[in-house]
Amino acid sequence: MELPHQPAASHAAPIVPAQMVVERPIHYGPPPRPGFFRWLFSRGVSVALLISLVANFSMYTMFHSYFQTNTALEEKFVEGDWRSPDKIAVITVDGAILDGEGFVKSQIDQVRQDEHVKAVVLRVDSPGGSVTASDQLYHELKKLREDRKLPMVVSMGGIAASGGYYVAMAVGDEKDSIFVEPTTWTGSIGVIIPHYNVANLMKEWNVENDSVKSHPLKDLGSFTKQMTEEERGILQALVDDSFVRFKDIIKSGRPKFRDNPAELDKLATGQVFTAKQALENGLADREGFLAAAVERAAELANIRAPEVRLVKYQRMMKLTDVFLGPTATTSRYEDLAKLLDLSTPRAYYMSSWLPPLATSESR
Repeated sequence: MELPHQPAASHAAPIVPAQMVVERPIHYGPPPRPGFFRWLFSRGVSVALLISLVANFSMYTMFHSYFQTNTALEEKFVEGDWRSPDKIAVITVDGAILDGEGFVKSQIDQVRQDEHVKAVVLRVDSPGGSVTASDQLYHELKKLREDRKLPMVVSMGGIAASGGYYVAMAVGDEKDSIFVEPTTWTGSIGVIIPHYNVANLMKEWNVENDSVKSHPLKDLGSFTKQMTEEERGILQALVDDSFVRFKDIIKSGRPKFRDNPAELDKLATGQVFTAKQALENGLADREGFLAAAVERAAELANIRAPEVRLVKYQRMMKLTDVFLGPTATTSRYEDLAKLLDLSTPRAYYMSSWLPPLATSESR
């Protein structure tokens, strides 16, 4: 019986689709080892980073309690031994004093919370300011000194007049506690309520004051009308009361005038004195720069200035300050409020040759 025809067996290789072809990698031996210096550099960087991390952690563990953690202000090291836990803090009163709750108050609060501060140097470079703001800062500084039992020394800069001299009295009656630089101007002991009469100018421009008021004295001190004798007497009484307080504050910080008030009356004319005149009249104790005041503060605290840290404080930079400047957050409504404030009688411990609304770092 004949079998069905079978195709002849083919010896050709089977056809494999292209996508199924797999190329095997070709090995040329083990990869070359990195050179000795390359190996050493890579290991060295790793070791250096590890050492740096360990060192920073160790420094933080040892000294973290020495540094401020308050984010409101930044503590700046000035000089001395940065490793020392003891500090002498410089509190700065710079510019017109218009706010008792501003930068100066923040510095006071920072010192009050820092147990490592052993003495304070009050650096005053101010022509004065409002009666209320000056008195608030004086009160806070005096309270800080008394509550913390901190020695306090004043270092006067270019000018420490009127309200600037007022806040300096927070040092109390400590001997040799007020330092003036050779070019310091100080004094200007007095009170002023600025008043400007533009009534005649308003007549020329046919402008009238048509305010509606509950009493004739409600617009007391308005610059749109002539001041009456009654109004002047009322404002003078306010000035006199503030003036008496000013002199009482000086007597608390200058025992010489406490025992001889007539000597203070001779000086309390609003006059500005040079450093030499201030020393001669007992308004200041010594001539010297900031370093001399720091030495005296250290002496009162029974420590050596080179062995402690001298620190200052500065505001923390905000993002808006970086891009728009430090005045970017000032509202136009605040500027309007300042303008309206001119119409309100307000007493100032201020040198009269400077405008009462001057810009201030102490705000």
